[in-house]
Amino acid sequence: MDQLNYHHLRYFREVAHEGNLTRAAERLNLSQSALSTQIKQLESRLGQPLFERVGRRLELTEVGRIALDHADRIFETGAELVATLRQTGDTVPPLRVGAASTLSRNFQIRFLAPALAEGSEIVLRSGPDEQLLDGLRGLALDVVLSTEPPRSAVGADFVAHRLATQPVAIHGQPGVDRPASLKTLLETEGFILPTETAIRAGFIALADRLGAAPRIIADVDDMAMVRLLARQGAGLAVAPPVVVADELAAGRLETLPFALDIVGTFYAITIRRSYPHPRLAALVAAATADD
Repeated sequence: MDQLNYHHLRYFREVAHEGNLTRAAERLNLSQSALSTQIKQLESRLGQPLFERVGRRLELTEVGRIALDHADRIFETGAELVATLRQTGDTVPPLRVGAASTLSRNFQIRFLAPALAEGSEIVLRSGPDEQLLDGLRGLALDVVLSTEPPRSAVGADFVAHRLATQPVAIHGQPGVDRPASLKTLLETEGFILPTETAIRAGFIALADRLGAAPRIIADVDDMAMVRLLARQGAGLAVAPPVVVADELAAGRLETLPFALDIVGTFYAITIRRSYPHPRLAALVAAATADD
């Protein structure tokens, strides 16, 4: 099939939303016969009727409804393109956010809270860091939230904004008798760790310095599962307090009194662009100010 004539598609969209050929022709400053000809040419190109007449009103056929859905998205995308390049206007494109799978859901909500309060549309993707950074590099994402800055070899155009730091601690169910020694705790209790993170590496290094062999019962690549497993009593969670903030507030978990000297750091990673998302700078500034 040859490429569509987008003038025809625009005319069809106007008629579909009006439901009346005469009113649509007036809006488009065309004669009714000229507009009817444009619609027939589009139907000929698609090989299917787009309308059927019900009384005095034009009703969309099934093909017409499909075509209208595509037409709306095409012209809405065009409006977003113009608004993005002008950095003006009421049309703001969706904020496309990538979040590392090991990143706390609570932290994500805190970062996005100002945009959610404004009613901004948000598209959230989760996955491994390298995959998300590829999306950022290809402009499929506006920002990536992670616990680690990108490696220098990945790309010099990435900018890692450090948003917050929190001391990592051990969290478990309250009211349980546990060893008073951190070394003994490491060797006798089961631990739940986030997979392949600086937190896990710091925990293993700590155990090595103490000469302890920790019993790791779960390596989890989803922070939500870390908190759920700890809440169910499956083991002790090693995480920043933000990960289990709701459980701590509700008394379902408590933080054990051991200093681990491990810090969890949260980053918003962007890429240098001539036309960044108009809401992004304010979000990063607000999150940094909350640290």
